[in-house]
Amino acid sequence: MREMLETLDPSPIQEAELFSALSQEEREFVASRSSVLQLRQGALLFSSGEQADHFYMLLRGSVRVSQSRFGGTDNETARFKPMDILGDFDFARGAKYDAYAEAAEDSVLIMFPGFGLTMDALAAENPRRASKILLGCLQRITFRIKATQKIILENMSWIQELHRRAYEDSGTGLWNQSFLTNELNRILENPTALILLKPDRFKTLVDSRGHITGDEAMISIAQVLKNAVRRVGQGWALRFKSNETGILIPKCDAASAEKIARELAESIASLEPLPALGNMPVFTFSGTLSWAVWPEDNPVWDSLFQENYELLLDAWRAGGNRLVRYHQGKKP
Repeated sequence: MREMLETLDPSPIQEAELFSALSQEEREFVASRSSVLQLRQGALLFSSGEQADHFYMLLRGSVRVSQSRFGGTDNETARFKPMDILGDFDFARGAKYDAYAEAAEDSVLIMFPGFGLTMDALAAENPRRASKILLGCLQRITFRIKATQKIILENMSWIQELHRRAYEDSGTGLWNQSFLTNELNRILENPTALILLKPDRFKTLVDSRGHITGDEAMISIAQVLKNAVRRVGQGWALRFKSNETGILIPKCDAASAEKIARELAESIASLEPLPALGNMPVFTFSGTLSWAVWPEDNPVWDSLFQENYELLLDAWRAGGNRLVRYHQGKKP
């Protein structure tokens, strides 16, 4: 529920940063054309998709913003406190609100333009003042955007580091599945080779020699993948699941992909064996690999990935230590 409070003074809106470029007379005009309203807890201030004909200064209480109508605290993207401004960016652009604003508690706000008023009505009343108000809003928002861009540029290396950490598998330093999911549209180029690798007898290794030995083995395998990418000069070494890894290489045709896959298999087999320990025999490394080229082998990426993965598992279950190529709808 929302209601107008005629007994409260709307003049604090004059102090909003948005109006800092206006004269005192113009700021007083803004205050005189504003209204104070009360918003009960849970009531909507504005909705996503609604035309932004007003913006608000919060006097008391708090307002949460979320992307869904009943977002609650779990989906809350921002929370505004007293003297904060809401909806000014959309108002200045003459756009629509892109989120839902809801009172987190009983709140009091100043609304501009006030009840029953629009900027068109204010422009008809006093064109010069209305134009300066909108221009002032745009100038302050432009300044805010430039300041934000400056902060981003000054902290670019830090932001890049955060981006890298979000997409990095902590155990091996390989790119993770989220990287592929989120960045695929950017990195997929015709042709792109996908080579998947699953080490053979890995469960036996972990069960007999422990998880630390398994982790060390994964680091060695990851290094083989990273070295392969470095030799090619492009691409990404990835970890998809626990011990399932691979590389993605753009602008890589079938002949090149097969050559790289064979070199990977040889490099895995060349890893230093683990010596015999007690009643445990020497452990030698080998891997099962499956490879495919997009869009040659399947133009639908999701199908190519999933079916290539299934082929990998089939070859691994059949005894492993094999290199197979995926073709849409065909078994090797």
